[in-house]
Amino acid sequence: MARAFDSIKQGLNEAVAHAKSKGSKTEGVKLYQPQAVDVSSLRARLSLTQEQFAARFGFSVATLRHWERGDRSPSGASLVLLNVIDRNPAAVLQALQ
Repeated sequence: MARAFDSIKQGLNEAVAHAKSKGSKTEGVKLYQPQAVDVSSLRARLSLTQEQFAARFGFSVATLRHWERGDRSPSGASLVLLNVIDRNPAAVLQALQ
């Protein structure tokens, strides 16, 4: 139990140090800023309907429609997944099988 606590404590200390750095480099932490993805163009390039794209990659159709209309923008894990789909859709499909 002590090992788990020590590991969690170390992780929290690293997270706090990173948060306090505010833009300065924190040793051992690499930041990744995913690029914006044109979801409508990506879906069209894959020749999928909104329903097919949503079902295939695990998004709700409503969310997909909001992204395509520009009401909302994908963020977080969704944006990362869309970047991977954009670059290598076959790899994502293979991983989901």
